[in-house]
Amino acid sequence: MLSHSLRLAIAIAVLAPITSVLSTRAIAQNSDIPSWLRKHVGTGEGQIAPVVLNRARALYFEKRRRGEISNPCYLAKDATRPSTSGGRPGRRFYVICEGKQSFRAVSSGYGNGRKLQRANFSNGRQCARNFSNAEGSKLTMGGAYVTAESRTSFKGYYNQSGQRKPFYRTFLLFDGEGETSNARERAIGGHPAVFLKWQCRYKNPQSPHADKDGYVPYGRLVNYTGGRSNGCTTWSPAESRDILALTEGNPTTLYIYPEGKDINAVAKAVKKGKSVSGAGLYWNAACLKAIGTPKFWPKRTLQPVINQWRQSLPKHPPLELPICK
Repeated sequence: MLSHSLRLAIAIAVLAPITSVLSTRAIAQNSDIPSWLRKHVGTGEGQIAPVVLNRARALYFEKRRRGEISNPCYLAKDATRPSTSGGRPGRRFYVICEGKQSFRAVSSGYGNGRKLQRANFSNGRQCARNFSNAEGSKLTMGGAYVTAESRTSFKGYYNQSGQRKPFYRTFLLFDGEGETSNARERAIGGHPAVFLKWQCRYKNPQSPHADKDGYVPYGRLVNYTGGRSNGCTTWSPAESRDILALTEGNPTTLYIYPEGKDINAVAKAVKKGKSVSGAGLYWNAACLKAIGTPKFWPKRTLQPVINQWRQSLPKHPPLELPICK
């Protein structure tokens, strides 16, 4: 069995990228993963990679120590994993409640990015290659977050069992730190992987959501569980209910991997022909093979490109939906 000092040294090496914001005490706590949790640590389906767990635990226990949160559970996400596994949504989002010895791995989306004339930072359906914290990039940004308040909004009406019903979607806001500090500016948070694809509008003046002429939007529900998103973290409707209930009025930490420095380190190793794991780095092997070399687009580089693209867009009048037939 490894001595406490050796386990601490290993943990410090793994946590090096975030030691600037975490205390030695928090790192020590993370050096001793409970035995029940160890069986969930690994790179297989339904497991959490060691570096992801260690950083998530360090962030959580530091926030607990400071009295900033009291939630008995914490969250983590590994955006290097594939969207599907065995024909089903891949599990890359984690809900961990150590007091209850509970570990849950569920599906989650990642940012789909954009393909612009000056820069192509779009992601495929299976694996994410591009990451950024630029506003409007529609990309995932790894790092430290704390869940904040949730907001529920009306999206329109849809058909269910022959009846038109209102569709509401709840959005859980994230507050970030460091590279993720512009999470609110980017409207980054978590929500069910469902949206209403508008088709038309119909007269319903009794609806509290009717416009000045008495019309409401109508459309078709689209479920994209496990797929891509606009940069937010998305879950299946059922899993969303549990996560939203867990965090409602009781914030907790969320650690998303990879951070910008991780992406750059892996990209450097790949370009030099080195083994990623041999270099002490981590990326899901299947996705690394699929994407070749990951890329981090820092805000200072990508934001001007996005801003110029927006300014070049022609002006159009607001969209007006046709009347439903």
